[in-house]
Amino acid sequence: MNANLIEKYFPQLTDKQKQQFAQLGELYREWNEKINVVSRQDIENIYEKHILHSLGIAKVVQFKDFSEILDVGTGGGFPGIPLAIMFPHCQFHLIDSIGKKIKVVQGIAEALGLENVKAEQIRAEQVDGEYDFIVSRAVTRIKPFYGWVRGKVNINCYNKLRNGILYLKGGDLAEELKELGKKHRAFELSDYFEEEFFETKKVIHIAMV
Repeated sequence: MNANLIEKYFPQLTDKQKQQFAQLGELYREWNEKINVVSRQDIENIYEKHILHSLGIAKVVQFKDFSEILDVGTGGGFPGIPLAIMFPHCQFHLIDSIGKKIKVVQGIAEALGLENVKAEQIRAEQVDGEYDFIVSRAVTRIKPFYGWVRGKVNINCYNKLRNGILYLKGGDLAEELKELGKKHRAFELSDYFEEEFFETKKVIHIAMV
């Protein structure tokens, strides 16, 4: 586990952000012993496979201050927690249907002093309100995910990317994206990160306004 991997790709981090990212690996190790949210194999590679992977979204768009982001199916807090550290002046609403996972997210956000994170046990369809972006890491096929969050996107766009979905997923997505039938853009994470893990990983942007 090595927080230097984050600084390698994000050299502009403040001292506070560096400290928070440095704490993150150990916090997940401690919580994972109580509530399993990351596989044992992945906990050793958490900076690459979970934290840096989550920050792939930060390579695609630099959220402007006061942007509001909904993280659907956050699990143990990915991609929401790393993004909340990266963008302290944005608001993040992390949701999952499994209560024990939300307990982990709340514990980690509290330990890091992340006042811009709200974690809630709720299904996406039950969420009220509108967001600039909806983020997620491969919780399901893209078409049903689109259906869950349709109508939850703010029509006013302030960021360089149009408001909508930012979906982290790997592999051959041609069939899924054809099934979706919506205009989209695929960002290859191998364009930003040199580690082998990112060879087939993508951020799919689907504008919804």
